[in-house]
Amino acid sequence: QVQLVESGGDSVQAGGSLRLSCVASESFFSFNVIGWYRQAPGNDRELVANIVSGSKTNYADSVKGRFTITRDTSKNTVYLQISSPKPYDTAVYYCTAGRQRGYSLDTYWGQGTQVTVSS
Repeated sequence: QVQLVESGGDSVQAGGSLRLSCVASESFFSFNVIGWYRQAPGNDRELVANIVSGSKTNYADSVKGRFTITRDTSKNTVYLQISSPKPYDTAVYYCTAGRQRGYSLDTYWGQGTQVTVSS
């Protein structure tokens, strides 16, 4: 069973910075997509950023230019650098990894880490 363990969530003031980390129990080379989602109270879980096929990055419009997703394959770790956070970035952030199996995608989730942004 794949395990994803997030860390780095914290309370931060708007305009500060924060880095989230996610360590996987398996090599990232075994996954087709890795990334971050978030869920604020009362809202659906939404994509924040991901890396597809090892190189193509995608970002939600609301975080473009402020968030950066990177990975360190030697450490099986994916990072989310949060710069200039805003109060609406407050949410539980989840690490996710997907592995294609036939025509389906097996998706794995971490337990989540809380980010709270105060104005």
